[in-house]
Amino acid sequence: MDGRLGEAGRMMYGASMSSTKLALKVDPLSPVPLHEQVAATLRRAIADGEARPGERLPPARDLAAVLGVNANTVLRALRGLRDEGIVEFRRGRGVTVAGLGPQRSAVVAKARELVALARRYGVQPEELTEIIAQVS
Repeated sequence: MDGRLGEAGRMMYGASMSSTKLALKVDPLSPVPLHEQVAATLRRAIADGEARPGERLPPARDLAAVLGVNANTVLRALRGLRDEGIVEFRRGRGVTVAGLGPQRSAVVAKARELVALARRYGVQPEELTEIIAQVS
């Protein structure tokens, strides 16, 4: 796959993305899992302004067809992006870009990692809040 979305792919993105040629590509021979490659591609497109906050992304099956991967691979990538705070799943509206900017999304992702680490070590949320207050 040459990585270009093409006319059919651009049409599925809607009016706000119709003039762009979003580079979507995955390398099936790469040691990086396909869902991580898909997530990275979407993360980059959002950071580059190809999709703006509140904008709806194409359905997973359409993205999968463009990328040449299984729809479940795309769904796994989208769930990861949701966990990072980059996209939101909205009933009846599909997957939309969250209102957070890329920098804020990175902070949310690190905060999730910190909370997971604290849980592993038995640190309570109140204790974690105190620790953050002390180091800031």
